[in-house]
Amino acid sequence: MNLPLLDIAIILAYVIATLVVGFWISSRASKDIKSYFLGGNKLSWWQLGLSNASGMFDISGTMWLVYLLFVYGLTSVFIPWLWPVFNQIFLMVFLSAWLRRSGVMTGAEWITFRFGEGRGARLSHLIVVLFALVNVIGFIAYGFIGIGKFAAVFMPWQLSTDSHMNDVFYGLIITAITTLYVVKGGMFSVVFTEVFQFVIMTIACIAVGVIAMQRVSPEMLNAAIPEGWTSIFFSWELNLDWSEKLAAANDKIDADGYELFAIFFMLMLFKGTLQSLAGPQPTYDMQRVLSSKSPKDAAKMSGFVTIVLMFPRYMLIAGLTVLALGLFMGDLNAMGKDVDFEQILPMVLAGEILPSGLLGLLIAGLLAAFMSTFAATVNAAPAYVVNDLYKRYINADAAPKTYVRMSYFISVLFVILGVAIGFFIPTLNQVIQWLVSALYGGYTASNVLKWYWWRFNGYGYFWGMVAGFAIAFPLIFTDISPINAFPFMFIACIAACVIGSLLTKPDDMDVLKKFYTKVRPWGFWAPVLAEVQKDYPQVGANKNFARDAINVVVGIVWQTSLVAAPIFMVIKHWPEFIIAMVIAVITSIFLWFNWYKKLEDYAADTPAVLLQGTNDEHLLTKS
Repeated sequence: MNLPLLDIAIILAYVIATLVVGFWISSRASKDIKSYFLGGNKLSWWQLGLSNASGMFDISGTMWLVYLLFVYGLTSVFIPWLWPVFNQIFLMVFLSAWLRRSGVMTGAEWITFRFGEGRGARLSHLIVVLFALVNVIGFIAYGFIGIGKFAAVFMPWQLSTDSHMNDVFYGLIITAITTLYVVKGGMFSVVFTEVFQFVIMTIACIAVGVIAMQRVSPEMLNAAIPEGWTSIFFSWELNLDWSEKLAAANDKIDADGYELFAIFFMLMLFKGTLQSLAGPQPTYDMQRVLSSKSPKDAAKMSGFVTIVLMFPRYMLIAGLTVLALGLFMGDLNAMGKDVDFEQILPMVLAGEILPSGLLGLLIAGLLAAFMSTFAATVNAAPAYVVNDLYKRYINADAAPKTYVRMSYFISVLFVILGVAIGFFIPTLNQVIQWLVSALYGGYTASNVLKWYWWRFNGYGYFWGMVAGFAIAFPLIFTDISPINAFPFMFIACIAACVIGSLLTKPDDMDVLKKFYTKVRPWGFWAPVLAEVQKDYPQVGANKNFARDAINVVVGIVWQTSLVAAPIFMVIKHWPEFIIAMVIAVITSIFLWFNWYKKLEDYAADTPAVLLQGTNDEHLLTKS
């Protein structure tokens, strides 16, 4: 595709502006590692929320979601529960506040806060660092694949006669540019550039949705889709027959294994609920929570992500899908069985549908989406290597600048590793399936029990994670669907957790008392609470389980309505759009009174001595 000069100018201006902002802010990040990794806990919840939303608005994920909506229609609003996308609701309702109350810098440091300093805790600490770093490399590879496929369509230069290598070269160039400002600026640079990027993306999303509504009539859409495509409801089987419209789509459904959709849905819900209860993975999402000013701000940040992300993102996804269905079905059918559904997004943008200027803005926005996710992912890697390995085990007394310089080196190293792995993975869907179902599946059991069962100790955590790794990695080399393997993986990991805990001594009671009194989770903590009350009789149990559970259910309905509404709007199904918006308003009012108005930084009976000398010392009087 030969981009007009105006669009090339917009894209170049955006890239230069991002680098300038990133380097301009970098002096604030290089003071010490707390400033580098957490922004000194001085960033506002709405800034962190926009940053987190921008980080989730990745180009690889957007290409994947466009393919899902194209092939599966409105039932595709549930397929992102594979991540699970509704983990943001669990974070919003209670887990972000619990996590932020720890006052730690990384997920691995949280392990020490929970399990103490014994041998089991050290083993757990090391294995969660390993998990975090594998996760970072996986997401770098995932982003690299997506940006290479995307950029090769639009950039005006052919860097290789081999199409795959052309994708690779463009992926390398854009990855290198993004790495520059991430490495230099740390969390400050990541957050401020992502807020800037999110504004660009939102404008582009709305514009694409509006253009799709103007260019594709309901009659044109209905002529291109199979019966049942516009229904959000599903039965035991998917019952979408593309044979007369686009036979390759039927083959894709068979390859994905989603035809028995009710079973797939139940597996997603089961897996998603457990993974959400485990809390965030030790990646950029967790770093945003830990970077917030207070526990209440952490909860508000997580809720704000759903508000600002879902509607504009799905306007873009629906707009691109509708344009493809209405205007490109002939091109797709001409490809026969060789249709790459992940290329629908760049195909539409290359089809000279969007006016010059807007096209450049949208490409800049999608580049911003890649850069946001990539930046957030890369920023997580040095936090674990420098803070949790080098500082803890090798050199605890180095100068602050030494830790920051090491962070530069580690960031570059992990980018190289992730890109190298990306060379050998052919599709986005393959990476997504393994990350969200296999790797996260192995992570789930240990990280559920750590919040809710007092007797679960560091050894149990370690052996549960080892079992997860042992099952997840071989799935790369088999044809077994990771989501179908999840129930068996979870049972094996739970068994390893329980046996590992019960065959070893409980963790130090003083460590458990501090954790419980400060975080105040609900669950099976009665023996610890009894010990706490010997010192602090005023401390009570968390009795908010029922309220939190109701808020989670209502929150998932709220989030799903904000996903479905923009799709119904773009395809001009106005009654369904109105119903979705009414549901969104009613659930918003409910959550305002039953969640937002009841947020607290710390339980009112938390002993002040636990917060003395911390950044949160002043918060007790505000709870």
